[in-house]
Amino acid sequence: MITTSNLQKLFTTEEVETTALNGIDMTIKDGEFVAIMGPSGCGKSTLLNILGLLDNPSTGSYNFYGTEVGDMSERQRAQLRKGNIGFVFQSFNLIDELTVFENVELPLLYLKTPAAERKEKVDRALERMNMMHRRNHFPQQLSGGQQQRVAIARAVVAKPKLILADEPTGNLDSANGEDVMKLLQELNEEGTTIAMVTHSPYDAGFAHRTVNLFDGKIVTENFHV
Repeated sequence: MITTSNLQKLFTTEEVETTALNGIDMTIKDGEFVAIMGPSGCGKSTLLNILGLLDNPSTGSYNFYGTEVGDMSERQRAQLRKGNIGFVFQSFNLIDELTVFENVELPLLYLKTPAAERKEKVDRALERMNMMHRRNHFPQQLSGGQQQRVAIARAVVAKPKLILADEPTGNLDSANGEDVMKLLQELNEEGTTIAMVTHSPYDAGFAHRTVNLFDGKIVTENFHV
């Protein structure tokens, strides 16, 4: 389970201090699918970065499956992130110089997974995403929908506890976007915890609940039937 208590994040320039998050109290249960919504600049991506151990809060508590991470160093966060968190981004974030197989393999290389096991896990993830026939292609040879499928395969190949998705359908047409949301829904139904930032009420409808942010605060929560 993931919990935050009075989570705050301040960004300071030479003369201006900006409060991106202001007292976030939040719980994400195992196997839950949570959508995070709100206007631009409300703190959604900042919250996702902290949940993903890409950044530390300025103050407050963040407990990730029993580990308090608020004061961790960047290296400690990176170690905890490995194998525990998968990321899906709006811009896909695939490496152009690597094949589909090599892109999906990356999390397993970081975990020093043996080669035979890596091949088995990557092939299984690509089969799940219906991308085995593209395993030797490069990202620029794929459509946007195919690139996002590869990104999801990379996110799930190490079977992480948590998947964080930041506008996962933002660069896709409606048909490909719906396919991606159905894939995320299937992964969640199999037990994967998902937190997703989105501007789309339709995409948010796939989640169990929507957390609405405004000016760095949670203002409402809507539970879906």
